[in-house]
Amino acid sequence: MLAALYLAVYLFCGLTIVRLLLPRHSVLNRVWLGMSLGLLLMMWLPALMAFLVDFSALGHGLALIPLGLTTGGAFLLRDRRAAKGWDAEENALGKQLLLVALPLTLLSGYLQYTHCVRIGADGGWWVGQSTYGDLAMHMSFVTSLKNASFPPDYALFPGQQLSYPFLTDSLSTTFYLFGCPLQLALVLPGTLMMALCYAGVMCFAREVTDGKKTVILAALLFFLNGGLGFLYDFDLAGGTEADGTLTLWARVEAILNGYYTTPTNQPMPNNLRWSNVIADLMIPQRTLLGGWCMVIPCFYLLFTSFGAQREEGSCVRQIVLLGVWGGALPLIHTHSFTALALCSVGLLFYDMIRGQDKLKQFGWYALYGGIACVLSVPQLFGFTFNQVFQEDMQGASNSFIEFWFNWVNSADGTFSGMIDGFGWFYVKNIGLPFLMLVLALFERRARWRRIFCGALPIILAAEFVRFQPNIYDNNKLLYLAWLLCCMIVADWCRMLWQRLKGLRARPVIAVLAAVTFFLSAALTLWRETVSNYQAFSANAVAVGEYVRDNTEEDATFLTGVHHLNPVASIAGRKIVCGPDLWLYYHGLDTNERKTDIRRFYADPEGNQAVLEKYGVDYIMVSSYERADYTINTAALDALYEQVYSNWEATIWRVAEE
Repeated sequence: MLAALYLAVYLFCGLTIVRLLLPRHSVLNRVWLGMSLGLLLMMWLPALMAFLVDFSALGHGLALIPLGLTTGGAFLLRDRRAAKGWDAEENALGKQLLLVALPLTLLSGYLQYTHCVRIGADGGWWVGQSTYGDLAMHMSFVTSLKNASFPPDYALFPGQQLSYPFLTDSLSTTFYLFGCPLQLALVLPGTLMMALCYAGVMCFAREVTDGKKTVILAALLFFLNGGLGFLYDFDLAGGTEADGTLTLWARVEAILNGYYTTPTNQPMPNNLRWSNVIADLMIPQRTLLGGWCMVIPCFYLLFTSFGAQREEGSCVRQIVLLGVWGGALPLIHTHSFTALALCSVGLLFYDMIRGQDKLKQFGWYALYGGIACVLSVPQLFGFTFNQVFQEDMQGASNSFIEFWFNWVNSADGTFSGMIDGFGWFYVKNIGLPFLMLVLALFERRARWRRIFCGALPIILAAEFVRFQPNIYDNNKLLYLAWLLCCMIVADWCRMLWQRLKGLRARPVIAVLAAVTFFLSAALTLWRETVSNYQAFSANAVAVGEYVRDNTEEDATFLTGVHHLNPVASIAGRKIVCGPDLWLYYHGLDTNERKTDIRRFYADPEGNQAVLEKYGVDYIMVSSYERADYTINTAALDALYEQVYSNWEATIWRVAEE
């Protein structure tokens, strides 16, 4: 209950601030913006206090002081005009939200429940297909940040500052700190952020598209993305063979029961990489979810601040709010911050060429950009660049950033390394909406071209630069560019629909288009709803809970480097080295630590210096260590006190000298 009350205070203050600063925005827009702002403040203010008093209950209590001051400042600087009331447009959008955003939120809540640690009847902790890989990492951040001093240490690599954007996970830590079970601390904010994303895209679409129905279509195009992958899954599905392998239902079963065999995610052999955003991004990639929850309001404020529909009376307040909001993004999600910056450059370029009153426009852009830079630079230099510009063990530069052509469609980042033809890769992955976007850009619609000018710099960056060791992560930029493009495609579809009026086959065309647009996404989401994988057995959970309840919060454990580690994920304790599954892509060189771990397990007595080197307090041997290492258990028993053992693992305490 305390966590819910704390959340309610922030949401109320966010709603109040938006009501005071932006009263002329529509009611539903203000509600969405206010709730999003409340979450933004809840991410940032306790974290700022943690630099003084740790990420503790005291720090969270002190964070209410700047929250009150911020709300009071908004009152003093309020726009005194009457607030815009409820009208017919709000009725229309409200019905659309009930029709689209509500069902998607219910689906998302179910997926959050099943994918973010569902406790099974066997006592084990279960997850879904898409969260099996990364959820344990996010759990380790959530649990290890409790009562941690800031800047936080990397629990998976002690001694290294955590430079990975952590504020979305620290939001869950807040719930966990105030007594929520770990499962609820993941599911509740995750579901809330997904709901705000759905509502935000629809509110944004209402401002930048032409018609009422385009709001629905734009949202569906973005969230139910899928492409033409279903054609690969159902190739020859109408055929007949003695063993029945070519039947339609057999193909569906292959999708539902396989591991990454959905129409949206088959890297091999079909080069299908345009993953569905709900199943494969928003549910498993919690940092991305937090970033999207915050960057969609920034897109809305950006386009309504500098577009033709801006309200001059609230322009200064809105642009300052945009600058603050954008400047807060790097430690929430760096890719979202990058996408916003690139989009802003594109819009500035367009407005300086085609806009009216260019000098005044430039002044507004300078105000927004200046505020965002002042706030973001400390985050970038204090955290982000530490990760991006790593040095290897010899001290040589090991920058993530390099030229790379055509995203994942090139095996080596060169033109000659392309797997599919450039155009065909995007046609089959994005589907007909990609072709519609190309056709729409031939139309002389200034608003469409302006939107595309915001998307184009993001596309070019993602197509020509590799920002991380895993080039696939460039999709975190491409999807935000596609969000903007969906507004254009929805408008173009509306225009085409009107021009087909009177054609008797028009309903048939609509059905065929809907199937082509959304079948791949529907099959992918169906697969995700039935996926079920055990992450931690009941005995592994017992190990994690013992460590959580009976060891010091700052204790360090020597374990293997497997990714499903109850010490790190459930208990939130430091381990000498986590898996390369994550650490390699965060730019960390794990070779020395992995070597030290291996030689210690083989000869504990001869390698006790390893424990001193990393400040180890406890040693664990579980089924993973027994499978991966040669372990001298007799030596461990002789040298250290055994403090816990079950069928899964044994833990020894290292005596203090």
